[in-house]
Amino acid sequence: MPSKVIARFSVSYQQILDEKGGVDEKLDPKLPDDKLLEIYRVMLTGRRLDERLLKMQRSGRVGTLPVSVGQEAASGAAALAMEDDDWFVGSYREVAGRIARGEELYKSMLIYGGFEEGNISDNAPRMLPLSIILASQIPHAVGLAYAAKMRGEKTAVLAFSGDGATSEGDWHEGINFAATWKAPVVFLVQNNHWAISTPLHKQMNNRTIAQRGVAYDIPCLQVDGNDALAVYKATKEALDRARNGEGPTLIEALTYRMLMHTTADDPKKYRPEQETEEWKKRDPLTRFRAYLVNKRIWDGDRDGELEETVKSEIDAAIEYYRNYADYKLDQPFDHQFGTIVETLEEQRAEYLKYAR
Repeated sequence: MPSKVIARFSVSYQQILDEKGGVDEKLDPKLPDDKLLEIYRVMLTGRRLDERLLKMQRSGRVGTLPVSVGQEAASGAAALAMEDDDWFVGSYREVAGRIARGEELYKSMLIYGGFEEGNISDNAPRMLPLSIILASQIPHAVGLAYAAKMRGEKTAVLAFSGDGATSEGDWHEGINFAATWKAPVVFLVQNNHWAISTPLHKQMNNRTIAQRGVAYDIPCLQVDGNDALAVYKATKEALDRARNGEGPTLIEALTYRMLMHTTADDPKKYRPEQETEEWKKRDPLTRFRAYLVNKRIWDGDRDGELEETVKSEIDAAIEYYRNYADYKLDQPFDHQFGTIVETLEEQRAEYLKYAR
């Protein structure tokens, strides 16, 4: 029998704003001004919160911190494309997205200060806790989506992960089930090019992460992850398809981690400074602000007003965190062992003496 081609595949790339804020009028989703300003507010708040959290970590007021600087569009704009009843399933580098869903600013301080209570937000009820183990959240996202489908709910799930997570078994198993069941879930991969110190070309042989969706026969595309309009448009279209019963979508958002993987890491030991400098030219905030100025809905005066508002909100969150006292000082010692351990009790006594 002669051989024949049974299928051909392609992966599209989407960009709406260029690096200087210029817009492709044919692709512009023509969002109302209030939505555009909300996107900018969320991204700026995420950036400023990250910067303050980094200072708090360096001064010993919170623990190890994964910073999101440079990735605000990939999570913030995506989250603002969601409906209220949708589920937000994140990893650990979506601070702007969590703000967009209504999470209080002090929650980030609590969770990185060691308080599990930081994982629960009354203002964002359909948002799962932080997921530190790579891709472990993906099967949960698919389970939520399949449950919504079984119940006949018009609900979608937005599941975030990083490029490194796409090499994990949980990631592939989750997408396989989602594709098979046509679960209403959107997988958004924030490809920041570095899995801790491992560059993308050493993680995989793929030309794109998006093409991994081809193997599961689901729609897949790559977007400029530092272009808030492109992220918003791609995510909204995918979420709408999911709610309409058309199954999952894989979106690869090309972005960049401007700082360290976590505060326990030094990127200068493995990443060329020139690469970081090049990506600074594609900063999602600078680009989006230029777009707003070109539309004549933003200016320097409004910059100052927003910066002052955000600073006041973060200051209030820090004050709340500083005075947080709804816990026993020695509570962590209570959950180490089922029975009393003499050496641990000695450590407890020493800790209490120091803390008081």
